[in-house]
Amino acid sequence: MSLKSEDPNYYAHQYNWMGQTGPDTKKIRILDSTLREGEQHPGVSFTIKQRIQIAWMLDSFGVDQIEISPVVSPDHFEATKTIIKQDLRADIIAHTRALKSDIDIAIDCNATWIATYMGISDIHLSAKLKITREEAKIRALEVADYIKAHGMKARFTMEDASRTEPEFLIEMCKEMNKRGIERISIPDTVGIMRPRGMHNLVKMVYDNIDTTKTSIDVHCHNDVGLALANALAGCEAGADQIHTTIDGFGERTGIPSLAEAAVALTLIYKSNNNLRLHMLRDLSKTIAEYVNLRIPESKPIVGDSAYKHKAGTHLAAILRNPAAYEIIEPRIVGNRRKIVFGELAGKNGAAYLLSLLGLKTGKEEAETLAYGLKELRMGDILELYLDDRLERKILNDAAVKLSPAKE
Repeated sequence: MSLKSEDPNYYAHQYNWMGQTGPDTKKIRILDSTLREGEQHPGVSFTIKQRIQIAWMLDSFGVDQIEISPVVSPDHFEATKTIIKQDLRADIIAHTRALKSDIDIAIDCNATWIATYMGISDIHLSAKLKITREEAKIRALEVADYIKAHGMKARFTMEDASRTEPEFLIEMCKEMNKRGIERISIPDTVGIMRPRGMHNLVKMVYDNIDTTKTSIDVHCHNDVGLALANALAGCEAGADQIHTTIDGFGERTGIPSLAEAAVALTLIYKSNNNLRLHMLRDLSKTIAEYVNLRIPESKPIVGDSAYKHKAGTHLAAILRNPAAYEIIEPRIVGNRRKIVFGELAGKNGAAYLLSLLGLKTGKEEAETLAYGLKELRMGDILELYLDDRLERKILNDAAVKLSPAKE
């Protein structure tokens, strides 16, 4: 059997790679900031024990770096210090402001990685920091030198980079590059970029620094729903790490969701991250329970509707081959397929419901039930998660075949 016939997504991948010699299989790393950016989401706050548990789960899932800020409160300091002691596989990034006093707090946590940030756009310099560009540069470089003098690995975030004058942004990035700062983060702090613009921004930075010494992160906000698209565009331009949070929590409308980024990287970008995708649903449910915030049904990958099929034409295809409307099986991401019966079920859905009830599934019976469901005008009547036996029944070509009506 050919690859074309084996993979329903074959031609989609061809379009995605059009103009390239093949898929760009470079690894795009994930930094998860649920314990830092996530706690900036309204209504989200974790206990020390919850932060430690989340860090363990994220590490088990396979993210590359986990970010937490020890400077927020004594509880955050204690959580950061304890998590660092766990000797997890992921790097634990202590997030601070560009202040030597904050760096000292991170050092007291025994951090080996530190992420510091400074707003460098004119509006941030005037409205927030109330300093000039030159003063900002002096402060930033003093902090960078202080970090390196203590032998720590570092990331410097050029906050509001997407609204910063290009020459000043490049100047700042070059200075960090010279000082051996391991990573520079290019954020779209207010979610103003479109994907092409983010590509241009990151490419400009990438072309002006020595990337053998300094790598690039992208931190994109979701104010108009473009966070993940912008982050991926930035990676296509040279960045190699995306910032995420579980369920996309964060300041205002948040940043890319871990689940969406992880599946996009694995399925669409072919990035070999060795992620345990089956944990995604549980990660989402755990956070929802901790903060008492409901997961939206329509949330991609982890939402209850992500694998819910309702329309009659969809049901007919799903019952023959789920790949007709699913690009990845629900079990792979820890979710489950659900069939909805009601006025949109059609005769195929009605026949399948009859078969589950052990009733006749002839054409006449199916059409009668479909008509009855439609005439009830009650919308959805029944939603059914499919247990393992019924999943196997579908996957093994157990679609109900309508027998002809009796004459």
